[in-house]
Amino acid sequence: MMKKEADNQKRLKPDKENGKRKAPRRRTREPKWDKLDNTAHLFPVIAGDDMTNVYRISVILKEPIVGMTLQKALDIVLPKFDGFNVRLRQGIFWYYFEENGKPAPQVREEYTYPCRYILQNRNNSYLFRVSYYKCRINLEVFHVLTDGMGGLNFLKELTYQYLRLSHPKLREQEGDRLSTDTSLNLEDSFLQNYKKGQSKKYRSGRAYIIKAPKLRAQEFGVMHGYLDIPQLKRVCKSHEMSINEYLVALVVWSIYQGCLHGAPAVRPIRAAVPVNLRPYFDSVTTKNFFVMVSAEFQPQKERYGLEEVLQIVKDSLRRQIKKEHLEDIFSYNVSNEKNLAMRAVPLPIKNLAIRSVYTKSALANTTTVTNIGNVKVQEVYEPYIEMFHSFLAMSKGQFLKGTICSYKSTLVFTFSSIFAEPTVQKIFFRTLAAEGLDVTIESNGVYDE
Repeated sequence: MMKKEADNQKRLKPDKENGKRKAPRRRTREPKWDKLDNTAHLFPVIAGDDMTNVYRISVILKEPIVGMTLQKALDIVLPKFDGFNVRLRQGIFWYYFEENGKPAPQVREEYTYPCRYILQNRNNSYLFRVSYYKCRINLEVFHVLTDGMGGLNFLKELTYQYLRLSHPKLREQEGDRLSTDTSLNLEDSFLQNYKKGQSKKYRSGRAYIIKAPKLRAQEFGVMHGYLDIPQLKRVCKSHEMSINEYLVALVVWSIYQGCLHGAPAVRPIRAAVPVNLRPYFDSVTTKNFFVMVSAEFQPQKERYGLEEVLQIVKDSLRRQIKKEHLEDIFSYNVSNEKNLAMRAVPLPIKNLAIRSVYTKSALANTTTVTNIGNVKVQEVYEPYIEMFHSFLAMSKGQFLKGTICSYKSTLVFTFSSIFAEPTVQKIFFRTLAAEGLDVTIESNGVYDE
């Protein structure tokens, strides 16, 4: 006891004004900060109410969601993910992430249309939101944080934690630890893998842009089509195509039939296809790590057949989805970021240049079709999970987009759109049915009226 008091006396310092001793001030820890990855620099510049750059990934459970339990699960999981536990800050030369010390955002029952713009000051400064509806948990992410792989990584852990809280036996068995296959890696894999001094080796002019009446302001149409994967594989094999190639090509065909009605066009139909770079470069990063290639079809004559369009799109994708070409695409972008002259330009001027470049690149594509892939979960949680969904918000010139997601033996192709009529969607699913596939359709009700 005497020794402890002596130690305390050593830590106290004299107060020159009154001769008393006072305890030293506690040093507050500076919040951690992190750079945005190469792709993420774009999103804060172009995001707003009309172009939110928010995507959604959902998991459908076999039981109704309890909001309070989901909130508790989020409170437990969020501090374990440094990549989600951040807010966006604006510096002199670049945006950057800063550690967010606020409570987790409030979980709400879904009451409005999806993929709305995320206002940080109304969301505890976080760049994602969590909601639920009946048996579905929704994770919506501002793309500046991460791509679909990073979002799925977070959603699975949130789901596991929710199930453990809902089922005490699971919690006794698994505890509250993260699963061993969940990555927390925050490497900027663009910087780690780019080739220095890379010049631009790809060119693309403007694409055909769909023009049609739109839904009322804020309305957002979602349509899911469920397919049996063994059936789908047989059809794809008959066309000598992968599932991804076939479904992308079928979207292009449906736009050609539904919007151009089989006529020639001055500009090509192009579908932007995000390519996950992790398998090519042995990366496990939870930041953005993808590039865009474009599936292109230029209708130069009257009445192309389905088989012709499928072959053209397949050849277009196979020419581009090669490691060397993918490396060229992001290396050029990283080289621009690393340019000393560019780095010294103040952020407001950078933003003007980024918007200009984005406008040109956005109008180079008719639509976007992305593939989340086949979702796998820990075996112990499989009995509680029914399905996964994903879809994208709209962007400049692209008011119809498609997303592929599969779980076990079921694939769901989801269209998100703000067009008033689901013309392309109907042709797409009818073509699948005509190809011999069983298709089950589900929507959010916008097109049911």
